[in-house]
Amino acid sequence: MGGGGQLTEPEEPISGRAAGVYTWEEVQSHCNRNDQWLVINRKVYNITQWVKRHPGGIRVISHYAGEDATEAFTAFHPDLKFVQKFLKPLQIGELAATEPSHDRNKNATIIQDFHTLRAQVESEGLFQARPLFFCLHLGHILLLEALAWLIIWVWGTSWTLTFLSAVMLATTQLQAGWLQHDFGHLSVFKKSSWNHLLHKFVIGHLKGASANWWNHRHFQHHAKPNIFSKDPDVNMLHVFVVGATQPVEYGIKKIKYMPYHHQHKYFFLVGPPLLIPVYFHIQIIHTMISRRDWVDLAWSLSYYLRYLCCSIPMFGLFGSVVFISFVRFLESHGFVWVTQMNHLPMDIDHEKNQDWLSMQLQATCNIKQSLFNDWFSGHLNFQIEHQHVLCYADGCLLFLLSLEFVSNNAAPQLPPGGPVKTLQQGFADVFRSLKHSGDLWLDAYLHK
Repeated sequence: MGGGGQLTEPEEPISGRAAGVYTWEEVQSHCNRNDQWLVINRKVYNITQWVKRHPGGIRVISHYAGEDATEAFTAFHPDLKFVQKFLKPLQIGELAATEPSHDRNKNATIIQDFHTLRAQVESEGLFQARPLFFCLHLGHILLLEALAWLIIWVWGTSWTLTFLSAVMLATTQLQAGWLQHDFGHLSVFKKSSWNHLLHKFVIGHLKGASANWWNHRHFQHHAKPNIFSKDPDVNMLHVFVVGATQPVEYGIKKIKYMPYHHQHKYFFLVGPPLLIPVYFHIQIIHTMISRRDWVDLAWSLSYYLRYLCCSIPMFGLFGSVVFISFVRFLESHGFVWVTQMNHLPMDIDHEKNQDWLSMQLQATCNIKQSLFNDWFSGHLNFQIEHQHVLCYADGCLLFLLSLEFVSNNAAPQLPPGGPVKTLQQGFADVFRSLKHSGDLWLDAYLHK
């Protein structure tokens, strides 16, 4: 287990470090790489050694070092009773009775309102997964992929049929991406082991990617969405500047890795076309090898072996590489637009130490519900409920959660539930936000 400190009897009958009673100031001082504490339900834990063994990865839990992690802890763990046994050896004390339950500028009233809402939704059974939904989702993915191969096996590899097959395979890749997302959040089965197994099957065998790579990256996004240095999804590698803060900072420092005032234009050349086929592909392979994740590597290789067996007889080796690259190219467009429309136009900034709900609502938005939008986005059009009511919500229940969330969100103390856009508005706002950020950079670069 982790390296929680042991409580010792104090030499004097006073509160303090020896008695295992701490102030927020003391907790917040333990927030560096080699010394990390956090608070859950007013109990103080030393996670310095445990972070190396945390199933969700080192970074996601380290992002809450020195902070109150109660809401994040609840959101990320479906079975709270199970994970309590891992917490017990790490406990070193609790907050002093005179200390508030929440640190810094977190809004206690909003937190309480959110807890009330969450308890109400849970009592109505809206967090109970429906395995049949996921079986049907998986079934339609397998059927669509089989039809894509059958078309060119039976009728040949003409340009028209090859293009149709590629579009169908890209669609299956997108849908498999949304499905693995649900398994990765442990939202389907009560037993985590079943979720993990199906997660590796879908993301590994059906997509050729890595479950552990996805977990370690995506959980950070949920823990601190749209926060620089903590959310990997806003790490643009100097190719883009995003939000309202980063462009000005780059402009003042005269940083010009790219002509950022044109980023809304070159986004179409280096964003959607290259994210999955190039950047993610390289990153996944590097991660599996560098971390010696041989299990995920085996799952990934099983996908490519199956793909080559299906494609080489018709396209040859070189043609198979070209064909899969085109499939990834198409998939990448759909993935980028769906994932960015919820976040890129929203607030992107440095850490503000806000309460969970306020932080999340400022970082995301919803897309209007429709049968097509639900299917095309894998129910991630309900991004607010997915991120803020519960990170592991069942996809088919998100619409019900949305109604519950919106109706309860009218409470005076609860912040507004973010904008709700059409799919077209969501796509357009990605373009607009990049242009706005580029303009901010140019103004700061020239005049500040």
